[in-house]
Amino acid sequence: MHSAHELLTRWPALDVAAKRARLQSSLHLSPGLADAVASSTAVAERAASGVWRSTPAVWSRDAATQKEIADRLGWMSSPLLMADSVDRLRTFASSIKRNGFTDVVLLGMGGSSLAPEVLRAVVGVASGWPRLHMLDSTDPAAVRAAATAPERTLYLLASKSGTTIEPNSLAAHFRQRLQDAGIPRWGDHFVAITDEGTELDRRARAEHFRDVFINPSDIGGRYSALSFFGMVPAALMGQDVAEIVGWSLAMLAASEPGITTAIANPSVGLGLVMGAAARDGRDKLTLVAPPALDAFGLWVEQLIAESTGKNGTGIVPIAGEPLADPSRYGVDRLFVRLRGHGAPGEEARDASIHALRDTHMPVVEIDMPEPTALGAEFMRWEIATAVAGAILEINPFDQPNVQQAKDATHVLLTEFKNTGRLPIAKPDAALDGTALTLTSAARQALPDAAAEALLTLLHPGDYFALLAYVGPDPALASELQTLRRAVRDRARVATMFGYGPRYLHSTGQLHKGGPNSGVFLLISAAPREDLPIPGEPFSFGTLELAQAIGDFNSLEAAGRRAVHAHLTSPDPAAIRAVAEALLQRIGT
Repeated sequence: MHSAHELLTRWPALDVAAKRARLQSSLHLSPGLADAVASSTAVAERAASGVWRSTPAVWSRDAATQKEIADRLGWMSSPLLMADSVDRLRTFASSIKRNGFTDVVLLGMGGSSLAPEVLRAVVGVASGWPRLHMLDSTDPAAVRAAATAPERTLYLLASKSGTTIEPNSLAAHFRQRLQDAGIPRWGDHFVAITDEGTELDRRARAEHFRDVFINPSDIGGRYSALSFFGMVPAALMGQDVAEIVGWSLAMLAASEPGITTAIANPSVGLGLVMGAAARDGRDKLTLVAPPALDAFGLWVEQLIAESTGKNGTGIVPIAGEPLADPSRYGVDRLFVRLRGHGAPGEEARDASIHALRDTHMPVVEIDMPEPTALGAEFMRWEIATAVAGAILEINPFDQPNVQQAKDATHVLLTEFKNTGRLPIAKPDAALDGTALTLTSAARQALPDAAAEALLTLLHPGDYFALLAYVGPDPALASELQTLRRAVRDRARVATMFGYGPRYLHSTGQLHKGGPNSGVFLLISAAPREDLPIPGEPFSFGTLELAQAIGDFNSLEAAGRRAVHAHLTSPDPAAIRAVAEALLQRIGT
């Protein structure tokens, strides 16, 4: 890794030194967890050195695992590559704007798509630049909602492996739209972001995509925000890529080990507290942020969950859960407050944070100087997560249970191809037309096999995960969020919420590989109007249902307590009925 001195001086136009000065005191820790932090400090210091020097032995003693980790540490050098690529990014983006493209539709999953969505939400689209639409869903309604004028739309196909089923299915759909619109050179409307030598790399060149951005293969998807996966979309939105990259270099320079103590290091200190808190039983890392940073919470959630949720351990990230009275929280929480510069409502959040401190809840506060300092936060949280992984004695760079869910979906789709139907288990109960199916673990824990009693299985230290395979309907989202808040307030447990299949590539790793402390409600619905997938015998609706059932089967195999509620249609009233039946069993 390059020294802090080189990071500060190699790109004078990026003003890295001034940015570093603003970051060095951006992390604030409240009293508490002193003993836990002290006992983990030595490990955090070794991990910081291992991150900086690319030493895999920090995370594993196994030679094969060390080789795998060595092939996943390129993210530490990625900001340097982006700093050297600023001119290319600007030139490419300017050509897209000059050629009259008004919309960019990003087709990706997990880490390949969440960082651009955060950049859109936090930094925004510059005036006169193409609008960015992020599509990481196989729900037919979501696919329709991403429809733009094909002749003025650029499609970014982002996939590290090039074989992920969701972006490839979406690409087939939009290629067909271009052809149906009579656009002969449809490849001019596609750009690929992938690793070298992948199937997508070969396809993009053979089918004459407008451009191909080859990312270093030693960068994992969830650590790819500060690579072409994040910076190409940023440039297309007219964002100041140089500023974003400059902030990331500044955080790298501020995080060099040895300059200060581990706890005072703005990145390593966060990872030290995360890992120490989890080992001390406070494994529910609860993000508190202004609405403008909600999308960033989703990115942090996928990074932490997929990196640490394995081998029966892990940090459970809680994003998007509104603040409550301290009495609603258990002793398993660590709060991390993100303070956005000039964000509305900070005074109210200040009061809530003070109330938490008064009850001796551990709180970490992070100052974010400006929107483009998102580059620094990407870097801070990546380093922190790697450090926390070392403290928890796990490999933070693999994701074994993500593949498990993919394999389960593949088995179901193969069955559909052979028989024309998906194998669906017989439900345990029905509620106004909604089929309710229990996993074996939930059935054994509920002697009367009453699926509606699922929430009675929640105990102190557990978390509730609401997993929804539905489209972008505000009415549906409102019902789901109402249920989430009610469970938090009544059961006094941490709550997670995720849309499928997005969460399969992020928090899904934690659900199956992390601690068996989750209680899951998985909701799916028959689409009102389906969409075919060109070149496939199954539709988007069938693919989405196969992914829902496949994940439920994976929860079953992992011994998780879960209920699958399948609705006859994506109806808010049906979700409300399920919610009322579940909540009735746990009172107020």
